[in-house]
Order: sequence, then C-alpha cells, then structure tokens
Amino acid sequence: MSQHVHIAILGAGFAGVGAAIRLLQSGKRDFVVFERADEVGGVWRDNEYPGCACDVEAPLYSFSFAPNPNWSRLFAPQPEIFAYLRRCADEFGVRPYLRFGHAIESVRWDEAQKRWTIETSKGSFTADVIIAGTGALSEPIIPQLPGRERFAGKAFHSAHWDHDHALAGRRVAVVGTGASAIQIIPNLQREVGKLLVFQRTPAWVVPRFDRAFGPRTQALFERLPISQKLLRASLYLRHESLLVGFRNPAIMRLVERRVLAYLAHVVRDPDLRARLTPHFRLGCKRVLVSSDYLPALTQPNVEVIASAVRELVPEGIVDAEGRTHEVDTIVFATGFRVTDQPFSEHVHGREGRTLAEVWRGSPQAYLGTTVAGFPNFFLLTGPNTGLGHSSMLLMIEAQLELVLGALRELDRAGTRTIEPKPEVQRRFVDEVQRGGAGTVWTAGGCQSWYLDETGRNSTLWPWSTYAYMRKAKFERDDYLLG
Repeated sequence: MSQHVHIAILGAGFAGVGAAIRLLQSGKRDFVVFERADEVGGVWRDNEYPGCACDVEAPLYSFSFAPNPNWSRLFAPQPEIFAYLRRCADEFGVRPYLRFGHAIESVRWDEAQKRWTIETSKGSFTADVIIAGTGALSEPIIPQLPGRERFAGKAFHSAHWDHDHALAGRRVAVVGTGASAIQIIPNLQREVGKLLVFQRTPAWVVPRFDRAFGPRTQALFERLPISQKLLRASLYLRHESLLVGFRNPAIMRLVERRVLAYLAHVVRDPDLRARLTPHFRLGCKRVLVSSDYLPALTQPNVEVIASAVRELVPEGIVDAEGRTHEVDTIVFATGFRVTDQPFSEHVHGREGRTLAEVWRGSPQAYLGTTVAGFPNFFLLTGPNTGLGHSSMLLMIEAQLELVLGALRELDRAGTRTIEPKPEVQRRFVDEVQRGGAGTVWTAGGCQSWYLDETGRNSTLWPWSTYAYMRKAKFERDDYLLG
C-alpha cells in the first residue's frame, strides 16, 4: 500500500532543505523529503576530502533568510557549511519531514490519477507534486580505465574519501586538476612522500583572498545584523561585476594578463610554468580559486605530469606517452556527471519516456525548473541555472519563489496539473542559447563540463542572477493547466 503526500522533495542538500523551509514558511505541511543518505547536506556531506571548502564567500553562500554570524572565515570550510545546513534543518523545523535511507529508484507519472508514483528503497509512495533537489554534483565520475582491477594499491574518488587509508610517506597520484584537486593537492603535498599530479588541461588559477572572522567580527555580525547584510551586498555586487568579463572575451584578455603575472610570480621554473599555462580564455572552464595550489606544485616532492592516464597496471599508472609511474594510492579528482545526471534515467513523464530520453543528451527546461511533458514536476538547479560567476544559492532561492507561485496556482479550484507549454520552453531555450553566444563559456576555445554532448551550453545561466530573479516569476499564460 502506497503512502500519499501532497509534495515530495527529492534530496536534502541546500536545494531540498531550502524547499522544505520555504514550504513551511508558506504554511504547507503535507510534504516529505526523501534522502538516500542518513543526514542532510548533499555535496557538503559527501565531500570530506582534505582542504574541502567553498570557493564563494560564506556570507553569500548561505540562505538570505538564514544569515550565520559565526562563520570562522570568509571562505567557509566544509565542516562549517555541513554544520550550517544541519542547523537550518533543526531551527526551521525540517527534521520531522525528513525520510533518510530512502534512495529513489523510479518516479513515474500516473495520467489517470494525476499524480506521481515514487519507488524508493524503503517502499512506494504517491505525490501530487515532485520537487527534485538532487543536485548537479551528486554522482561522481570515475574513469573506466583499462587495468583498473589490476592496480595493487588503493584507489578512490575525492567524493568518497577513505579516511582509514593512511597517506603519510606514500607515493600518491591525484588524477585531475579541477576545483576539488586544487584543494586536495596542497594538503597532500605536506603529508605524502611523493605526489604525482596528472593534468590533461592546465586551468586558470586566481588567488583566494581569504581572511579569518575573529570573535569581534562575529560579535558585530551577531549584534548588528545589518553589518553582515552590507558585506553580503558588497560581495554580491562584486561577483555580478565579473559577468562583464565572462560575456566579453576581449575584456577577459586584460584580466588574463594579471593572472599570468601571478603565475609567473609564484612558479619561477619556466618548464613547470609552461605546463601550467592555459591556452584558452579565462572562464571558458571553471575558474579555480586558490592561494596555495600553485605554490604546492613547486615543492620538491611534487611532479606535474601534463598527460592523460592511459591505463592502470599493478604498480601504478601508465600515461598517454607510455611512461609508467609507480604509486600506491590514486585519488580520482575527476568531477561529477552534470549534463547526463543518472537521476534523469529514472523519471518517467506523461508519455512514459524518461527525462534522459526526452533530453537526448541535451537537458532543457523552462526557466531551468519545469519540463514539458512532466506535470507538477519542478527541478531545482536544473538546466541553465548554473553559474560561473556567483553563488548558486541565489538561483535556488529564485527557483523556490517560482515553485511557490506554481503551488499557489495548484491550490486554486479546478487546477490539478501544471507544466510549461512546449513552445514557451523552446523560446526560452533558444533565448538562453542566443544569450550565451560569444561568451567565454561558448567561444573561449575549450571543452568544458558546461557543454553537453551536443556542444550546447545546457548548464550555465548566461546573464546576471538579478536577471534570473526578475524572469523567474510564475505566469499562468506560460503553462498548460489541467
């Protein structure tokens, strides 16, 4: 026998917890939050690797309705962000609505009943509305390398860090030089005997101007909340100003000169510097923020191998040039499935087709939130809601206001289903693609995870967050109402 709820929230990261809080604030109580793990937190629960922290300042990377005066630093470390999200769940009364250990196996629309059937690892449920907060960074990518089963050492992904495996004095390889790797490498460099860094493509690295928030600053934030609001506002404006460069590659060239000067100042060895110099526009791939990554690469126990991995052998790694590198531990800092999220394979819409089948490798959604053919289904951090310049929580909060507007429509007599009109969705997708044309994300000379298998940017929102906030309003005429 299936249990019925009005609203089912899938996932308990920032998106899912934020959705639950806003539902409670709007007076709704008939909902549950399904989470496959045993605690809230999402990416900030799962990623516990050494040095894990946010690359957006904490006062901006937090809910606008839940400021935290107790951040220890401008850029908060993972344990504090994880603790913040748990505290939000506690203080806003979300805990009673959480269902831990409920992995989603399938979500299927029942046209006759006008509701969703949800199969979880702990039973069946039905719901009138689905709010999917499963996140874009929830499914790690582990390369399917030849010989992986023959490797005699220990290998794991950065999102599944093995804390029981001692690294002191070992020969360790880090595969990848993205956002996780640049935080891991400086920490490993200080501990391991030898560190090999496998880099396919050098990244643009800018210094992180971090600082501690001492007791006086924390007390000021506590006693005078306007002080933290003003800091948040100034950070918001600074991040939004970066969009000028991202949208104008010619302007970004001027910024690149300063970043290359920073690289030259830190990395004096010309051969190493050449290996670390990008050959695409700054911003085409995710800009990495770190003040200790480049210095770590110059240390005597670190070797940067500018090559892809060809295969694994019992004693270590064979690179693309055929050279064998002996290691006893491999850390895969190889990112996540963003444009082909496995979750899309388990959501069946009105015609029985899955999201993955409808998208065919190129995700599309109206305002990144609703999908034609999937009634009463709302995606948080969906297609084209990602950001290359600011805090994702700004987008999540804007999406939540859009969802609340749709739910108010569903509360009206006679309205049971909502989905975007196909032509409205098409116009929106076309508009976003035109808006992204000529930006560093599409014309920057690189292949990034922002682009899907068709070459289309289906990840990033190409304008300001303010532009999205203004646009993400529920308008009845944009939707099919049943």
